[in-house]
Amino acid sequence: AIDELRERQKRNFIATLLLSQGVPMISGGDELSRTQHGNNNAYCQDNEISWTDWTITGRRRAFLDFCRRAVQLMRTQPVLRRRRFLQGRPLRHTAAKDIMWLAPSGQEMSDAEWNADHVKCLGVRLSGDATDEVDADGAPIRGETLLYLMNASDSSIPFILPSFVVRPRWETVLETFDDRRVGEIRTGGAPYPLAAHSLAVMRLH
Repeated sequence: AIDELRERQKRNFIATLLLSQGVPMISGGDELSRTQHGNNNAYCQDNEISWTDWTITGRRRAFLDFCRRAVQLMRTQPVLRRRRFLQGRPLRHTAAKDIMWLAPSGQEMSDAEWNADHVKCLGVRLSGDATDEVDADGAPIRGETLLYLMNASDSSIPFILPSFVVRPRWETVLETFDDRRVGEIRTGGAPYPLAAHSLAVMRLH
């Protein structure tokens, strides 16, 4: 159980890094769980502490495959590669906010929920068309609307999928607890069983 939780937390960390705005800083070997055995200053170590073990085990291959899927998601979704800061408000050409923070109820977080020190679960909705960015030809950059749900608590939480558009359908594209859920489609208003210490990413149909 401890090993399984550690593997899940590794998936959570790499997914959080690649879902964040900006350039992800990844060191060679991170995708194979290279750790330097906890030594964060190994420049003078010419031994197993600083060497990279490229041996592919079953557990390492599973993590490498997950890293590849997370990188592919970042590379194919323009909303994850913005060049300007998110503003948290509707832009000129759309009624949707560029980013919205959600409570497990599926509604936008209130000030009280933001300030509660016990909150360990939240969602992020990134609108794919709420951007002022253009490509090299001056055409507006549009992408898919993404939703990610994060649960840092010790128990599973039924996260209500948001319904800010008519008849929304959310497809799971990344899951750190159970990758068999990838490809599943749920409607807005339905609960998503968000496992303890897990993260899920969905795209809006």
